[in-house]
Amino acid sequence: MASKIFSRTSLILPIYLPAILLSTGAGIISPTLPIYIKSFELSYTLTTFVIAISVLGNLPAGILVERVGRKPAMLIGLVMIAISTIGMGTAGNLAQLFAAQLIGGIGNALWMLSRHAYMTDVIPLEKRGRSIALFGGVNRMGTFAGKFVAIFLGANLRLPFFVYTGIAVLTLLICFFSIPQTKQDPKVQSQDTQQPYLTQLLHVSKQHYKLLATAGVGQVCVQTLRRGCHIIIPLYASDVAGLSTQGVRLVEMISSAVDMSMFPVAGLMMDRFGRRFATVPGICLFATGMVLMPFTHSFTWLLLAAILMRFGNGIASGTMMTLGADLAPKEGTGEFLGLWRLTGDFGGAAGPIVVGNIADVFGLGFSGFALGGIGYLAVSIFLWFVPETLQKE
Repeated sequence: MASKIFSRTSLILPIYLPAILLSTGAGIISPTLPIYIKSFELSYTLTTFVIAISVLGNLPAGILVERVGRKPAMLIGLVMIAISTIGMGTAGNLAQLFAAQLIGGIGNALWMLSRHAYMTDVIPLEKRGRSIALFGGVNRMGTFAGKFVAIFLGANLRLPFFVYTGIAVLTLLICFFSIPQTKQDPKVQSQDTQQPYLTQLLHVSKQHYKLLATAGVGQVCVQTLRRGCHIIIPLYASDVAGLSTQGVRLVEMISSAVDMSMFPVAGLMMDRFGRRFATVPGICLFATGMVLMPFTHSFTWLLLAAILMRFGNGIASGTMMTLGADLAPKEGTGEFLGLWRLTGDFGGAAGPIVVGNIADVFGLGFSGFALGGIGYLAVSIFLWFVPETLQKE
């Protein structure tokens, strides 16, 4: 049935256009966020903890996606993202930062999980790698566009959050009018899906614990590296390399351009050779760039290290989402993807904490070595312990 529904043009309005818009907003605040939070005179540990707290949104997101459906979950998520960005831009103390990040974490989890479930519903297996890699590429294009726009916003650290709010509201309107509902009305779903959410979640986790214990741990490592990269590059550029706010944004923009250019390669590799052929070399290059970063002390060398990181990340574009979609069962898709995203966001939370805790004790350079080591661990897991999920005819 999915092949009858699916066409790439049918995904432009409901998936790709909202993706590029919201990732543009995220790209606008990305170079500024760690510096902005640290401007409240916080330590590295507390700064990164504020960023990491957003991971708590995943379990509520999993409940809503399966119970209210894909489209309502997306819309609720967008409303919460808009509220969060307003809260961040107007925050006056640490408590307000915490509250805004927590609301944004729930909203972003709803947004990401509902889109992932929607794409799993409508995209057939044999086209999934290219389609999700394109999705990852579109997100990277948006991130690049956002970082380019951020260069022209001056030194004001609050302004990017208000720009992001406007983009979130526009995305909300597009999604409201363009996204069809792919799940049944909750009132007429089968008795099995009406079980208490915790019961269904435990059932799915028991059935698939081996996958979550191998592929899930690999994803934790990958997302730790990815999220840590977003945090450590701006902080390292500002505090160690001594770059201005504009210089930090320029490093982020140029390296993001390399990242976004690699998604066609990632999609082709995943669908032609297998998911592992994109994941392993991509993450290996990413980790190598992270290990090299502490040896840089100027704009040029830091930029080269960041380019290597983002080149590797681009090759691995869409690999974690594709793997999760491949592994998701037909029954309990939302619960499985909720667990899959929870493992990924556990890594997403660990990344900032690794950066902050190690940086406060040993310095940001050692945080880079630690993240690189975690990246190499991910390479080992996907190379030796995770089976190839692309089933060729």
